[in-house]
Amino acid sequence: MEVLNSRMILHPRDRQRSLEFYRDTLGLAIYREFAVGTVFFLGQGFLEVSGAAEQGPSPDQVLWLQVRDLEGEFARLRDLGATVLAEPQRQPWGLDEGWIADPDGVRIVLVHVPEDHPLRVDVRQP
Repeated sequence: MEVLNSRMILHPRDRQRSLEFYRDTLGLAIYREFAVGTVFFLGQGFLEVSGAAEQGPSPDQVLWLQVRDLEGEFARLRDLGATVLAEPQRQPWGLDEGWIADPDGVRIVLVHVPEDHPLRVDVRQP
């Protein structure tokens, strides 16, 4: 399969409230808007907030966002009233992670990859 594009689609209970969260609180840039939704840039992919849901999200769903400045972003989000689930801290697998939730309870993990983490270290043989 050759994947040309990808996006995660969220169907919120209150689309306007979720739109404001992703646009104004998280600060995601808008890729495009259409009658029943908004698509945001999300690193190398996209996040679409569209339609409506009657139930909340599955606790098995997590939005993973790598950021440059975890502490700074976390402080900014806290000041904007984001729901904090877990304060940033180093995890046993070596990533720095902090957890928040969107207005519907979608869990969002903000991740910083430390300089010495294997995801950043060039493991090729010289």
